[in-house]
Amino acid sequence: MNPSPPLARRSNTLSSSLGLGEKLFASSEERKFAVAIEDGLAQVEAGLLNEMSFTDDIADVTSRYLLEAGGKRVRPTLTLLAAQLGAGNSREVIRAAEAVEITHLASLYHDDVMDEAQLRRGVPSAQSVWGNSVAILTGDLLFARASKIIASLGDRGLALQAETFERLCLGQLHETIGPREGEDPIAHYLQVLADKTGSLISLAAVLGVIFSDASESFQEPVHAFGEKVGVAFQLIDDIIDLSASTDQTGKLAGTDLRAGVPTLPLLYLRLDAETDAAAASLLARIEHDAVTPTAEADADFSLAVAELRGHRVTRATLAEARRWADDAVAALDPLPAGPVKKALTKFAEAIVERSA
Repeated sequence: MNPSPPLARRSNTLSSSLGLGEKLFASSEERKFAVAIEDGLAQVEAGLLNEMSFTDDIADVTSRYLLEAGGKRVRPTLTLLAAQLGAGNSREVIRAAEAVEITHLASLYHDDVMDEAQLRRGVPSAQSVWGNSVAILTGDLLFARASKIIASLGDRGLALQAETFERLCLGQLHETIGPREGEDPIAHYLQVLADKTGSLISLAAVLGVIFSDASESFQEPVHAFGEKVGVAFQLIDDIIDLSASTDQTGKLAGTDLRAGVPTLPLLYLRLDAETDAAAASLLARIEHDAVTPTAEADADFSLAVAELRGHRVTRATLAEARRWADDAVAALDPLPAGPVKKALTKFAEAIVERSA
């Protein structure tokens, strides 16, 4: 049984989770708000370690593997942020945040199997360490644990979690099958992102409102925010996937392209290739070298990925991500002015800056 990644790789502060520095919170009220989030995150982290510990020694190692590899804890942070619109860090809020993060971690195990990813969060993916079957079963185990937690909070949370799980599966199914004949591939892809990424981020925020007993009028704004900011988040990941820096991505450059996963830069490139010979040539190199198991093809693939990163289709992807982030901020208009709205707005801006 391989050792777990070092605990020092974890990243669970407000600034690392959402890109929010201390200067954002100037007043005493805002600093008090930031402390509440940090305290809540500490409780969530302790809860995650407890909930993802199993008496079975194999399950205990495999289930905590990606937890201990790091992560920004974006989803539980959003749950805690939304909860500050109500009574704050209740026990129910903390438990809901744990359930959402465990659901996210479970999905990573399955994603890496389907994408044949070799790295995740800077360490070998679970399926490359233990094989596909163990990785899939570990993901299933974590989905079960998340459901157990959310079920303890009542029918409302359980129904929302079930709906989100359904969307996660549908998003993965539609990504795997691809657009149907006559379907716009860009619209299809954006819907996949809304299902696979936006739905869980949205759930995180909505649960924060519900379990803090905040006004029901806040649920729709944070739901829309989470859905839209989730799409923006994934579009930026499409750009970061092209980065040559494993330290930044935690994965090999072009991991998604190698796995045949469509990303927006590649979809835009396919459109350009219909009328642009240079784009057609670049597309052919990417598609050929991604599946050719030779050192020469691997080297050319790396060059092609670097070329794609500097291509105008990647700039167009960044512009699309900014549009989704702007729409996410606009969805917050009904929320009262204050540190929650300020922090969520900054988060939407910060995720776009990750591509720099």
